[in-house]
This record gives sequence, structure tokens and C-alpha cells, in this order.
Amino acid sequence: MKLSIIYFSKTGNTKEMARIIEQGMQSVRDIEVGVFDIADINYDFVSESKAVIFGTPTYYANTCWQVKKWFDESRECHLEGKIGGVFATADYAQGGADTAILTIINHLMVKGMLVYSGGSALGKPYIHLGPVALKGDHEDCRKMFYVFGKRIAEKAKQIF
Repeated sequence: MKLSIIYFSKTGNTKEMARIIEQGMQSVRDIEVGVFDIADINYDFVSESKAVIFGTPTYYANTCWQVKKWFDESRECHLEGKIGGVFATADYAQGGADTAILTIINHLMVKGMLVYSGGSALGKPYIHLGPVALKGDHEDCRKMFYVFGKRIAEKAKQIF
């Protein structure tokens, strides 16, 4: 089963977290993961994917313009019926990562995706909207991002 991660990363932090999510996904049997910078997406792979996860850095308490532009212009990318999830990076805890994640979740809903995070129902780590990595705290965030990837892969196998 194919799963995709699409992200934008200016400094490499968001890309690093995408790779950790990939590792969590790959810990589940029979999962193939495509990880794509938003400027270099393999649309054939994404169209075959059962889940697509989006990652954004947080700028001015919101998603980056590159991700917003992609959603505005991605009419040909059919995501309906796929599991969708979101993650973010931010410089500090009150930097607006929750707003950035919710902005993307709105786009996922419009695209007809089945939004999933695992919430608090699966226990710790609690991932309500999506995981957030804070600047200088990446080591502590690794487990949460790994678990997020694993939960997405397990849910995709359960549903599909």
C-alpha cells in the first residue's frame, strides 16, 4: 500500500520531520512511502496513495504560502476518500502551529479527505490536530512524529 508525505521546508526542519514520519509509516508491513518536496511531487504515486500527509513550517501563525498556493492550484490532484493528516514545525510553542495545521485541515476537508491524527484515543503521545516540532526541540519530538506516521499507516491498512 502506498502512502505519501508532501511538505515544504526552507531550513530543513520540516523535511527532517517528514523523514521521521516516513520511518514510522515504514514500520508497518507492506507500506511503501513517497516523500515529496512540494515543488517536486510524483502525482502518479500520490494518486495511488491511500493516505497523504502534508507538512508546513509556521510563518506568522499560519501555513507557508507555498503550501497554500499548492492547494489553490491543485485541482487535478484528486485526494477524495484518502486519509489526510498534517504536521508543522515552528520556532516556539505560541507561534501559531495549531492555526497552520487547522488551515491545512480545512483544505483537506474541501478536497474530500478523511482527516486523521489518532487524537487522544490511542494514548500517549496525544496528537490532537497533528504533531508539531519546535525549534531546538527536535530530539524530543522524534517519538511523536514516528508514532504519528505509524498510526497513519495502521489506520490506512485498517480502512483500505
